[in-house]
Amino acid sequence: MMNDDTTRIANRLQGAGARVNDAQLHQLGEYLALLRRWNARMNLTALDEPDNAVDRLIVEPVVASAAIDASARVLVDIGSGGGSPAIPLKVARPELALTMIEVKTRKSVFLREVVRHLGLVEASVETGRFEQVLSRPGMHGSVDVISIRAVRADIEHVQLFGAALRRQGQQLWFLSGGQPQPEVFAPLEIEREMPLVTALDSRLLLIRKHT
Repeated sequence: MMNDDTTRIANRLQGAGARVNDAQLHQLGEYLALLRRWNARMNLTALDEPDNAVDRLIVEPVVASAAIDASARVLVDIGSGGGSPAIPLKVARPELALTMIEVKTRKSVFLREVVRHLGLVEASVETGRFEQVLSRPGMHGSVDVISIRAVRADIEHVQLFGAALRRQGQQLWFLSGGQPQPEVFAPLEIEREMPLVTALDSRLLLIRKHT
């Protein structure tokens, strides 16, 4: 049985031409409810306008999940904060082993509670600066997909994310409004840009590593 959250999510996903199954819809509803409860105690994200919040936090990542290669198995999310796009991406693509990187301890605690509450498997949180986490030897060339939102799109970040990717790995940049594309050099290449939610003027930029 659907509650107000799951009904809103289902309607907004349908409007965007995206679909999830009943179990995934339930998980997304539980995530939104948990986010709302924690948001009352600490500033995780803006939830003032319900439709826009669902579009930004849930619809955008679910739409973007279709762009991830079918063969991908390792996802790293940068600056995970309130859990989007990481959690909806994981719900939509449960086969992905997810690592969320978040520098703030309190937000990391929230992310771990989401993982526990939703029963997500192969999902973990690293508390620290993403520059430090991605610079570990074990991260080099080991990641299939890196998702990025609200991170400055400069060449240093693009190259850092690229170094963590396997050959043919993907960077997924969630952009909105007039936010510029990052500058890209070989072995990275901009593959395409796709719209996410028209009302938010949001789009997804896909960058691929070719060697």
